[in-house]
Parts: sequence; structure tokens; C-alpha cells
Amino acid sequence: MRKDGVVTEEHPGGGGAARGTGAPDEELMRALYQEHAGPLLGFVLHLVAGDRQRAEDVVQETLVRAWRNIHRLDPAARSLRPWLVTVARRIVIDDHRSSRARPHEVDPSPLELLPAEDELDRALRLMTISEALGDLSGAHREIIVETYFKGRTVNEAAVELGIPAGTVRSRVFYALRSLRLALEERGVTS
Repeated sequence: MRKDGVVTEEHPGGGGAARGTGAPDEELMRALYQEHAGPLLGFVLHLVAGDRQRAEDVVQETLVRAWRNIHRLDPAARSLRPWLVTVARRIVIDDHRSSRARPHEVDPSPLELLPAEDELDRALRLMTISEALGDLSGAHREIIVETYFKGRTVNEAAVELGIPAGTVRSRVFYALRSLRLALEERGVTS
């Protein structure tokens, strides 16, 4: 029916709506939303296991697709609901497939709690320890390297160095005391 140069079409599912030649009719979309959004939300809620936010997103996307394709919809159809339900179902299926195709997303916030070691601090600490070890006598430096850096026990260090275990214990004690003093002289405190 023509009325002032505008084509008037019967809205599928009830009520008439005027549509210009190119742009979708806002009144038709309002009527579409009022008539179908509630039942569509109920249907989609079952598809997405009760996730209301996701269901609302799917309904919104479905209605946006209806708005984009309003010129394709059959105005003679009794209701658009079957088409809307099909579109919503396909959106849920597509979302499910795409979520399975990409890796599981992980919340990065626990990683922010882990302390990240600063490489510059580590390098400076190693340089300071190396300089302090240089101040020790050869026997003390050797015993620190064997027991702390190589991780040997007192008995293993004794076998490696060819000295009695009691001597290893004594040298470790005095070497650590000397190392502590050398580090304190460089500004390193315990």
C-alpha cells in the first residue's frame, strides 16, 4: 500500500510499519524487540546453561542481524520468531565452536603477584659476591666454591680437596665470616 510515497508493509507478527526505500525502519525494530526479545532471551538462556550475560549478548546480536537483514525478511510471514530462534541458535553454536578452536584463556592476575627477578640486580649481586670472594684467601675461596656453589656436602668436599672433614667444617666457618666482612665493606648488609 502506498501512502505519501512510502511503502507500508505489515510487520510479521503484528502491527504495520512504514519503511523508506533504503534504511530499516526504527519502529519495526522496536516492535520486533518488544515482541520477541523476552521469549528469545528465555530460549537462549537454556542454550547457554543459564549464563544471563552471554544470553543477553546473543539476543542483542540476533536482533542486530535482524536489523541488518530487515530488507530480506518476508513481510508476509506470520512471525519472525522461528527465524530469530534459528539465528540465535547458530550464534551460540558458532561461539561454542570458536571457543573450542582457540586456547583456553587464563586470568593473568595471579602472575602479577609473582615477583619477577630483576636481571640487573642479579648481575650486580653476582659481581659484588665475586669481588668479595676475591678478597678471601685461596683456601677459604676454594671451600666456599666447593660447598656453596657446587653444592657438595662436607664429606664430599673433604674427598674432593683431599683434606679431613673437620678441616672443611673449620674452613667453611672462617670463610663465611671473612666473606660476610668483605660484603659488609661493599655495603651489603644481612
